[in-house]
Amino acid sequence: MSWGSPEFVLAIIAISTGGWLINNWIRARHGYALEDEWGGKTARAETDQARSLREENAQLRGELGSVKDRLGNVERIVTVGCYHLTTQIEALREPREAMVARKESEVQ
Repeated sequence: MSWGSPEFVLAIIAISTGGWLINNWIRARHGYALEDEWGGKTARAETDQARSLREENAQLRGELGSVKDRLGNVERIVTVGCYHLTTQIEALREPREAMVARKESEVQ
């Protein structure tokens, strides 16, 4: 096949067209705007499903913000009460004999 033959020109056109089709297929599959024959972009029409998903996403983001605030309050409460909890746990870890001896000294 020589460079100037009609088969070579047709092969170049076929490869270019196939590349353009594959490019548009990939873009459509991933939600990007499609290209037309002149390189311009064609926006996808917004469907009811896309609109409802966008609204649900906004609602969930709002809920996530309130959950973060609540979690911050719970963390604050837990860390403040942690000191008292630690002292109570350490009191439970004392050997039983020491507790008995302390109680006997308190009684006398």
